[in-house]
Amino acid sequence: MTSPAAEPLIDAHAHFLHAACGRADWADVNAARLRAGARIGITCHVASVLGTYGFSSPTYLPSPADVVTGNDAMLALCKSEGDLVRMLVTVNPNFTKHALGEIDRCVARGAVGIKLLASRRADDPLLDPIAARAAKHRLPILHHVWQHRRREWPNQEISDGADLARLAQRHPTVTFILSHIGGGGDYQHTFAAIRDVKNVVADLSGSGIDRGMLDEAVGALSSQRLLWGSDLTMETGLAKLRALENTGLSSAEDIQDIRWRNAARVFGLTPPTAAKRRAENRPARSAGPRTRSR
Repeated sequence: MTSPAAEPLIDAHAHFLHAACGRADWADVNAARLRAGARIGITCHVASVLGTYGFSSPTYLPSPADVVTGNDAMLALCKSEGDLVRMLVTVNPNFTKHALGEIDRCVARGAVGIKLLASRRADDPLLDPIAARAAKHRLPILHHVWQHRRREWPNQEISDGADLARLAQRHPTVTFILSHIGGGGDYQHTFAAIRDVKNVVADLSGSGIDRGMLDEAVGALSSQRLLWGSDLTMETGLAKLRALENTGLSSAEDIQDIRWRNAARVFGLTPPTAAKRRAENRPARSAGPRTRSR
């Protein structure tokens, strides 16, 4: 088997902070993520910024102005980090015209996908224009998902796998990424909901590291429909990365599918190898100037 350290590794679900998010340590947090990624072997962080993370409008219902602020911060980070960081453009589908304009603006500057929060239920008709624009640009959509929606929660409109499956069936040419199967909840409900909807793939991120979760995911969806990711908890992402060889996957090729090949296909990436990045001896940057947060 090829040494994992010599292979690419794409984090399909990452987040970064910025000066307007209300945290004085935002640049330190970003730099820590890049340092941890270098140690883990991540060769590409596919990331988004969620408005101002609740500082000046709700995290899951960001205002148009906060959406622009977050996306601008993400564009600046991509410019400073090059191919190490790629962008998902965050939009709020409650503001259709603005959302479509943001998609076009950020795609023109290199965005490789769309990030949807819990701003509207996944099967709501307001998401149809977003999905249509994704189809036009041949972009995937990463959608925030709960593993089985059992009740409502304040300041968000949550979705589960069944909700996302209905949207995906209406837009069969778009790839939808169901986020964080390790985010807590009944992932078996998720697997049953999306098993037969082939344009839905799932990322492994989230803080959950239940024994058997990865085995069940591979059995339900196959290795070709799973993307490795970490979201906010890189340590549990690392745990799942190390567990891949013990999940009953049939071959080293299947592991490489989950580590990077599926993400490269979905996002249209050609990632550098970890060996190439080590040869470049490129230190992690501070991930932004140390301006005072407002």
